[in-house]
Amino acid sequence: MKRIKNISVGFLVSFLGSIPLGYLNLVGLEIYTKSGLHNLIFFLFGVVFVETFVIYFTLIFAKRLIQSKRLMKIIDFFSIVFMFGLALFFYFNFRQTTKSNNYLQEYFMYSPFVIGVVLNCFNFLQLPFWTSWNLYLLNGKYIAIERKLKYYYIAGTLIGVFLGMFSLIVLLQTLFQKTNHFSKYLMPVFIPLVFIILGSFQVFKVYKKYFKPSALAI
Repeated sequence: MKRIKNISVGFLVSFLGSIPLGYLNLVGLEIYTKSGLHNLIFFLFGVVFVETFVIYFTLIFAKRLIQSKRLMKIIDFFSIVFMFGLALFFYFNFRQTTKSNNYLQEYFMYSPFVIGVVLNCFNFLQLPFWTSWNLYLLNGKYIAIERKLKYYYIAGTLIGVFLGMFSLIVLLQTLFQKTNHFSKYLMPVFIPLVFIILGSFQVFKVYKKYFKPSALAI
């Protein structure tokens, strides 16, 4: 019974956590659009590969990580730079594609699995996400991690991450195919704009957390 509960809770948390439109989903959408389902699956395997270690270590060291205020602060500030950096990257590089297709060919020379691994290694926002969730689930006794039970929880989370991202990417691609006029603006306009919005939201969170008068008083 505990095994099924661990798998179910892990799946639910990770599936819902993977659905919001993040940069990994956007890159996955581009890979799916340009090189098909096969490469998308390998990209997601790369993402899940890194996620395995992140979930395992945040599960084991959840209490220690959440108490490290300095680490959380570094992650918060780095996330701002990373989001705006991705917006510039997609905007300038995909402007070049209107003049030449060489960039896209060069981009897809890399293995989708490697792209998934590398990009997820820079996904530092997942550290506070998984640390907070794991601590909440442990304190509430929603999951059990003694002996091999933690591996059932991790398995559930990995399945949820894969299916959550896969479902969103396929859905978005289906919608964009039905609106061909909009799809040409996807990479040079829509995706950079999403990253700017995500970066601005992160700026707001950092301000509220570290610079708001009430936060300074604490």
